[in-house]
Amino acid sequence: MTSVVGGSAIDRLAPISLVELDARAALQTRVDRKYVVPLDALEPLLRQTDPGARVLEIGGARDFAYESVYFDTPDLTSYLGAAHRRRRRFKVRTRTYVDSRQCWMEVKTRGPRGSTVKTRLPHDPDQRGRLTPAGLRFADEVLERAAIPSTGAAPFVPTLVSRYHRTTIHLPGDSRTTIDTGLVWADPVSGVEVALPGFAIVETKTGSTPSSTDRLLWRHRLRPVRISKYGTGMAALHPELPATPWRRVLGRHVPAVASDRLSTPTA
Repeated sequence: MTSVVGGSAIDRLAPISLVELDARAALQTRVDRKYVVPLDALEPLLRQTDPGARVLEIGGARDFAYESVYFDTPDLTSYLGAAHRRRRRFKVRTRTYVDSRQCWMEVKTRGPRGSTVKTRLPHDPDQRGRLTPAGLRFADEVLERAAIPSTGAAPFVPTLVSRYHRTTIHLPGDSRTTIDTGLVWADPVSGVEVALPGFAIVETKTGSTPSSTDRLLWRHRLRPVRISKYGTGMAALHPELPATPWRRVLGRHVPAVASDRLSTPTA
């Protein structure tokens, strides 16, 4: 899977290290805005990025492979909470930074005024497809603190895998912009895969104030959309599920995904 983000627009930006990025803009509690941007529009837009922006660079690389495994209860408590826009919804996943083989278990909950709160625990990358007893205890503790009703005895099982490449930009004012390309969703049981061809997902991660990236995208008539890697991927792979929040994205931006849904499972 090769990223299409690059060229002069990214090359011209000064680098920022991961240590400095985390110190300046860790943003574990934040407001997220997501945009679906045609790939051929990326380079012209990136040329207009705030001149003070810097791009995450590690070992000379500015583009990194990610893999996330999402976990849910057998009756899809997490998915249905998002599909029905319940206030106390959550996500549980492992996220692996493939190039460095760093892995975290993450629990995402909702904070005040619609903000996203991400809490995480180091995880063995070789065990990213399962939750350890320590991970399960961690999830229970985070959900309890967030006053989310217990999932009871229902175990968390892997329900979706997403893979993509990410470029991360730090903006003055300490916000982040991430650009995800080459997104592929996979069912961990059947092996069926679907892709998001021709588009990037651009996400801004800020405090309450929109970033310069938000304002740039608005000037080009690109507006935030409801897209969730977990929710949209599950809805694309399982069209029998309720998918009201992502119906517009599925219909407008991912028509190829639906038609490819029944492709031959991968080995």
